[in-house]
Amino acid sequence: MSLEDASLDIVPGELLAVVGENGAGKSSLMNVLYGLYHPDAGTFLMDGKPVRLKSPRDAIARGIGMVHQHFMLVPTLTVAENVVLGREPTRRGLLDLDRACDEVAATAKRFGFQLDPRARVDTLTVGSQQKVEIVKALHRGAQVLILDEPTAVLTPQESDELAQVMRGLVQQGRTVVLISHKLKEVLGVADRVAVMRRGRTVAEVRASETTVSALASLMVGEGSRGAALTGVPVTSGADTALTGAVAPDAGTVSTGPIVLDAKDLRAKGDNGRPALQGVSLTVHAGEIVGIAGVDGNGQRELAEVLTGLRVLEGGAGTLLGGPLVGLTPAKAKARGVGHVPEDRLARAVVKAMTVEENVALGRHRQPPFARGPWVDFKGRRERTNQLLTTYDVRPPDPTVALQALSGGNQQKVVVARELDADPKLLVVVQPTRGLDIGAVAQVHARLREAKARGAGVVMVSLDLEEVLALSDRVYVLYEGRVTGHFPRKDLDERELGRRMLGAEPDHG
Repeated sequence: MSLEDASLDIVPGELLAVVGENGAGKSSLMNVLYGLYHPDAGTFLMDGKPVRLKSPRDAIARGIGMVHQHFMLVPTLTVAENVVLGREPTRRGLLDLDRACDEVAATAKRFGFQLDPRARVDTLTVGSQQKVEIVKALHRGAQVLILDEPTAVLTPQESDELAQVMRGLVQQGRTVVLISHKLKEVLGVADRVAVMRRGRTVAEVRASETTVSALASLMVGEGSRGAALTGVPVTSGADTALTGAVAPDAGTVSTGPIVLDAKDLRAKGDNGRPALQGVSLTVHAGEIVGIAGVDGNGQRELAEVLTGLRVLEGGAGTLLGGPLVGLTPAKAKARGVGHVPEDRLARAVVKAMTVEENVALGRHRQPPFARGPWVDFKGRRERTNQLLTTYDVRPPDPTVALQALSGGNQQKVVVARELDADPKLLVVVQPTRGLDIGAVAQVHARLREAKARGAGVVMVSLDLEEVLALSDRVYVLYEGRVTGHFPRKDLDERELGRRMLGAEPDHG
């Protein structure tokens, strides 16, 4: 059950943050408010009167807008065409583009946005695309604006700009509902915070009267409203992904042998355009190397080159004693490369197969999954049960089809399988996406354990806090090029953010 006795009061001219673990019901509740989901029970009142929203069209008509975490834009259309889509001004039965541009420009100006109405969306930065989504909602008359994880793919600078936008909307009398897992960020911008847990609203507190630790305790069920007001310590074991702080890693930078030495790597993206344009990097045994960047700047293609999933168009290098040129997934696996891909359904699992069959993928000829040429059903079941318990996969049933699990639990299965293989080089892309607080902390701990055992780890993450928390060194990618390389002692969130936007080094 996604929602059970969930309640929320939304007040005009307020920034309300809704926080909770993955699966707590935050997005489900917002989808009810936006007309995407229909509640089985309960009431929805607007201005004291019962309302039934049959669709997003009804929600929009009543002044409710929503910006989803994954933008609902048509990349090949212009800003103006996206904003007026479905409500196009016409002349002689055709789109009046000039009028559309004028209307969108007026809306953007009224709310303080700088957008070119005639620019194609696929030429804009992620931050600018998000502004297009917000302008689209405001252009349709939104008085209540719901933002779902709006800073998940933004740089610190873009996040600051968004905070100013949200406060500006509130000052104009509009209401902003912010869904976020970044508690430090929430407390810096919200007026009030609602905490959800297991489909219920368990607390509502003033942002000025609580702390990150107290909210985190409420999210995982270790506190009460009183705890949220006094700020009890967090004891859940969750780390920076929970608090939003960037704590130094207790580990030390390895001086182990080089497991990856890549020079001038070049590769094309799925669209045939250059995705990697001369990337060079090294990874030693016993270190975590973070790859930071705004989404779509070559990180995914780099991970695929390193795991044999994408053809190398140029450059050279060595990976675990063999050449990078001509690398295939089978060769990478044989050399000891583990891979947690970004798209687990397409690259990491067979969703119709059982959990235990997916755990055995890639190792089905090795103990404990095989005995000689035969499948070792008992050994496979025992190892799978161990991993399900260790990684808290729910339900802990090795015989169910993987597709019956939630996205977060599917991710746990993939992470468990790859780390259980004891890789010499582990390439992880968005390793904690879709995981709740406890699972995030657990995965972080496992990555550190892999490092301590001597594995080299390449971690691609859009969460800059995660990169800062775990990495011994960080490479920044922008438009397929390395724009910065930082050892841990020189890591600075603001400077990383500048490099992620393509800025030159700040020598001031």
